[in-house]
Amino acid sequence: MTYLIADDLPTATAGQRFRALLDRPGILRLPGAHNGQAALQAKAAGFDGLYLSGAAMTASMGLPDLGIITVDEVCFFIRQIARASGLPLLVDGDTGYGEALNVMHMVRCFEEAGAGAVHLEDQFLPKKCGHLNDKRLVAPQDMAVKVAAAAKASRDLVVIARTDAAASEGIEGAVARAKLYVEAGADAIFPEALTSVEMFREMRAALPGVKLLANMTEFGRTPALTAEEFEELGYDMVIWPVSSLRVANKAQERLYAALARDGATTAMLDQMQTRKELYDTIRLNDFEALDQSIIASVAPEPV
Repeated sequence: MTYLIADDLPTATAGQRFRALLDRPGILRLPGAHNGQAALQAKAAGFDGLYLSGAAMTASMGLPDLGIITVDEVCFFIRQIARASGLPLLVDGDTGYGEALNVMHMVRCFEEAGAGAVHLEDQFLPKKCGHLNDKRLVAPQDMAVKVAAAAKASRDLVVIARTDAAASEGIEGAVARAKLYVEAGADAIFPEALTSVEMFREMRAALPGVKLLANMTEFGRTPALTAEEFEELGYDMVIWPVSSLRVANKAQERLYAALARDGATTAMLDQMQTRKELYDTIRLNDFEALDQSIIASVAPEPV
């Protein structure tokens, strides 16, 4: 099975497939995948959808998460993850890369690249990770305009509105913003950096019938909860945004330290993906078999 054969490709759009996942019973688990290899490994583990984090993207490029990458750079990540895995992908759209028209351009580009959903946030640029201090928020009405623009541009991309208001405006402010964003056309709400189980409960109680996304990032302000615990709190989606990158980066750190110390990678061999494991993951044999089948099918008969 490869993405090169039309019969292997999904017939429904990524947005339609993401909506179908969201409508299923139970919480939708969306692990972060920072590149195509991570996407393949997450799929092999049994996940049905994925998340592409702005923090993971920028960190993998050696940059901080300040909203300084471009739509085209994000689309490069979207294409490789969607192509490699074929899974519906929720993408971090930061602040939308500008105002209403920029947001609409982002939506069209993300859909064309293969995204199934996007979330926008209500910060000013330069934006910050939701779990840092001193975030500056735009006026609720200004964010609502962006949400409306995203909804208008979408064919079937799921539009999720993120609000960082809980830290500065409390739950009341976050709820008020969420209601406005839903009225503007948001399909779901992402209340960022909630710091207690009670805050998650309050958001759920204040927004009956609204789809909610929880962010289970490590080393942040949110208490460590499982997917099952978020489901019991009434949440519909949960993301683990940077986990794959954190693990990969720590492994690379150990590799380079060993190589600098020993002048060889021998001490790290038992921690490496083997050549066979790599080839199995990227389905090298499937691609080679496809190549041979095409060659055989068009070879001329000898004279």
